[in-house]
Amino acid sequence: MAFAGRSNAGKSSSINALTGGKLARVSKTPGRTQLINFFKLDDERKLIDLPGYGYAKVAKSVKDRWQKQLDLYLVNRTCLCGLVLVMDIRHPLKPFDESMIEWCLQSDIPVHLLLTKADKLKSGAAKTQLMKIQKVFADQTDLVSVQLFSSTKSTGVKELVNRLNSWYQRTA
Repeated sequence: MAFAGRSNAGKSSSINALTGGKLARVSKTPGRTQLINFFKLDDERKLIDLPGYGYAKVAKSVKDRWQKQLDLYLVNRTCLCGLVLVMDIRHPLKPFDESMIEWCLQSDIPVHLLLTKADKLKSGAAKTQLMKIQKVFADQTDLVSVQLFSSTKSTGVKELVNRLNSWYQRTA
């Protein structure tokens, strides 16, 4: 399965929280993940950290190259069993996020919306944002799921593990 999202949304931090390690390089500077990174969990399962999209302190030509890599990966990856779309809870569902979700729906690939940095909002505000996004995808709950997540507080790690395991069991 692959992790995708805007630059600085917390993809690498989410992978590290999920695996309990330091697999992915984390930086405060957006755009540090510049290649498609494969992390082997065991003989059958891999996590893929895709380059971020959106704001990054890199040249337009580099962003264009990332976009081409992302497109090629998603179109040609037949063993992809799901996409975790990482979004900062304070800035969810930007146009490219919506494009990624639409691609997943059209490709019949499950997508899990991981609302990161949930610790940056008060509990009530975070739950309100979660319910608002769940309502948007109420008709597609067979392919779209949503959860709150905080890598710094380890909020939602078990829920994410359960979701990913369900994807692997579905394809096994």
